[in-house]
This record gives sequence, structure tokens and C-alpha cells, in this order.
Amino acid sequence: QVQLVESGGGLVQAGDSLRLSCTASGFTFNSYGMGWFRQAPGKEREFVGAINGNGGSSFYADSVKGRFTISRDNAKNTMYLQMNSLKPEDTAVYYCARKAGYSYNYYSSSSYTYWGQGTQVTVSS
Repeated sequence: QVQLVESGGGLVQAGDSLRLSCTASGFTFNSYGMGWFRQAPGKEREFVGAINGNGGSSFYADSVKGRFTISRDNAKNTMYLQMNSLKPEDTAVYYCARKAGYSYNYYSSSSYTYWGQGTQVTVSS
């Protein structure tokens, strides 16, 4: 079955960097777009960024553009989220997700059919 496992979260200070990983199994990884979302306490889950199946195209929320970079290693069935210049407002649980093959919308959570369990990122000021 499809499994997505996030790792790499933790507690860092403002201005620090962190890299999250999402390791996938149970499907042909390079056939699917993948995304990162986050949810802060009391807020709705929001789009962070996404990448298409071959890694040639990536998409970002305005709030992270220029600071976060998404990449993937299809040989390792793993997607990454490199987060630089972290801010306290980046504090959230970060989730990776697999996009449905029929959807062209990378930005909407409704386009994603499988989700990981999440990893906590806390940025102190």
C-alpha cells in the first residue's frame, strides 16, 4: 500500500535551516507529483510547495518562495524540502502528500490523495 513517511523536523532558531525528507513506498514514485503542506495550531492546512514527477517543475507558496526549495530523488523514492532563513511563522506540522494522477492543480489539498503522518517544525525567535 501507499506509504509516505516524513522526517527531519525539529526545533531551530530563526534564521536557521532545516531539510525535511519524505520517503515513499507502494507506488511508482516518478509517476506522481508530490507536495508539501503545513498546518499551524488553530489554522487550516496550507500549501507550501510541490514538484512534478520528473522533478522538472516546482511550485511554491508566496510565503516561502526564495527561502524553501523542493527537490526529489526518484532513485531513492524520496522528496525533500530544504528550508532556509526560517521564521517563527514557519512553525507547523509539515506533511508530504501524493497528488492524484488526474489532477493538474498542484496548489489545492483536494488534489492529493495520500498523506504522511507529519513532522513538527518549530522555529524559535
